[in-house]
Amino acid sequence: MAAALDIFRALGDPTRLRIVHLLRAMELAVGEIAVVVGQSQPRVSRHVRILAEAGLVERRKEGNWVFLRLSRDSRTAPFLTLFDALEPSANEQLWQQADLARLAAVRADRSRAAEAYFAERAEEWDAIRSLHVPEDEVEAAMTALLGQEPIGHLLDIGTGTGRMIELFGPAADQVTALDRSPDMLRLARAKLPQDAGDKYALLLGDFSALPLEAGSVDTIVLHQVLHYAQVPEAVIAEAARVMETGGRLLIADFAPHEREELRLRDQHARLGFSDEQIGTWFGDAGIDLERVESLPGQQLTVQLWLGRRRGARIVPIEGRISA
Repeated sequence: MAAALDIFRALGDPTRLRIVHLLRAMELAVGEIAVVVGQSQPRVSRHVRILAEAGLVERRKEGNWVFLRLSRDSRTAPFLTLFDALEPSANEQLWQQADLARLAAVRADRSRAAEAYFAERAEEWDAIRSLHVPEDEVEAAMTALLGQEPIGHLLDIGTGTGRMIELFGPAADQVTALDRSPDMLRLARAKLPQDAGDKYALLLGDFSALPLEAGSVDTIVLHQVLHYAQVPEAVIAEAARVMETGGRLLIADFAPHEREELRLRDQHARLGFSDEQIGTWFGDAGIDLERVESLPGQQLTVQLWLGRRRGARIVPIEGRISA
């Protein structure tokens, strides 16, 4: 009874109800919520503390930011079901819609900043990536993980300058490369083989809304891309949507770190990912996490996660993929 009373008390405040409504949409940073609800960050933090103490919200510290999501505790699930079932009044609908609109504006500002960053640095992008673990080590490990199975239809999400399609394209039956930066696609196009024909398709698009049919792709690569996602789990879910049963998703990104300057200077939305995070997001999207590999660097560790869409059928082929 005490736990139930704590939850009802926590929900008995308009601002806290707004926070719960926002977190129903996506995981958010405390600062983002403060901007949306128009309150100071310390005040929002106090509301979050009350929600967390009641078990409704989970907090995750990442560098100087704290990210929030609704609790997955089975004890709080009935209350969230009740929250969804209650029909909001006309006034409540207005502020809910206004909050979501402000949230979309905050996200759009961040996306524009990231796009400007990519456009300014397109020519030096490969050099920026090489500041971490040497790319030849990462590429060798990725090649080994994909191993002897056929690539089939390859989707390179966030292709950048096209290094992944240069590496894995020759072994693929079909290649689709996606990026939201025209400058990046221009550089990627320059790396296509002269006899590419119609095997390669370079598309302008966003990783949260892939312009592909469900179940149309066999192998997906996300190479140093996921840390730019405001909602990484949505990117993984969207990748799972377009993957064929038994298809594979290979993510190369950073392990958790505290290099806050990457967020401020390089537009990283997330400071790396833990195996637990990726495993949970894979599981929610219907992907089994098969392999994990760590590549420690002097400052940052690159982590590789290989997952398979449930219902796998392994078809070995002779030889291995080569650069």
